[in-house]
Amino acid sequence: MARIAVVGATGLVGEKFLRVLEERNFPVDEIFLFSTGKRKREVYFKGEKHPVLPPLEIPEVDIALFSAGETVARELAPLFREKGAVVVDNSSAFRLEPDVPLVVPEINPEDVKLHKGIIANPNCSTIIMLLPLYPLHLRWKIKRIITSTYQSVSGAGRDELEKLERGEEYRDEIIPWIGEEFEDGYTKEENKMLYETRKIMHEPGIMVEATCVRVPVPYVHSLSVTVEFEKRPNPEEASEILKKAPGVRVEERKLREIKDRDEVFVWRIRYSRVFENGLSMWVAGDNLRKGAATNAVQIAELLT
Repeated sequence: MARIAVVGATGLVGEKFLRVLEERNFPVDEIFLFSTGKRKREVYFKGEKHPVLPPLEIPEVDIALFSAGETVARELAPLFREKGAVVVDNSSAFRLEPDVPLVVPEINPEDVKLHKGIIANPNCSTIIMLLPLYPLHLRWKIKRIITSTYQSVSGAGRDELEKLERGEEYRDEIIPWIGEEFEDGYTKEENKMLYETRKIMHEPGIMVEATCVRVPVPYVHSLSVTVEFEKRPNPEEASEILKKAPGVRVEERKLREIKDRDEVFVWRIRYSRVFENGLSMWVAGDNLRKGAATNAVQIAELLT
């Protein structure tokens, strides 16, 4: 049994942390819930009401699940680590630091053993993209990835989701960038998909050309993906490989059917018209579940 802390417990991902911990019957001995915002001060976990406190006193816990943003993570994660916790952080604060593992359990679970008190959870779109691509990489070896993401508003947080629901923003609009834009025209979100892919797959030579887009849907991120391999792939064989891949479903689904599912769904697998050794496909997954909370809890499971 483990003592668990959840930092950011009242956010969209924090709430999913609690739900996924319950669903997967994670061995929680005692749980501590923290929030830096002004939302609910009590939440239910396993049928019992728990207080949500500001993180003024750091308890001694085994695992701390963080989803409170980059600034809070940089401030508080080292404090939890000093108290003996292993921090699993959902922000971008530590992802590219060389001594912090960046883990998707279906791809690089062995990297968990390299942690020094902090493990990073990858970007939601990176997770959703790589879950089906990695098994294909093992068969034909990926050289380049071209992707356009169609990212739901829940990926921007509760406040933005509420704006969508009230019709204040996003309705009838597509925003063709996410995050800070750099001098070369690429955004922080697009850079995440490049550098996180290389780190997770231990393939520093892979190129990722990403265009990250916010679309006016509440939940589930979708991606158009074209991949160039070193060897000639086959769509039928790719489909059979993915049908056996953990966490992947080769099946067409509507977004509302993917919401609250942990699997990543793949369909429209076909030869690329651009790359001789290429495939194109459509990929979709719940950004709050496998793209965030479920992946983090799976990492925590590797620690127990």
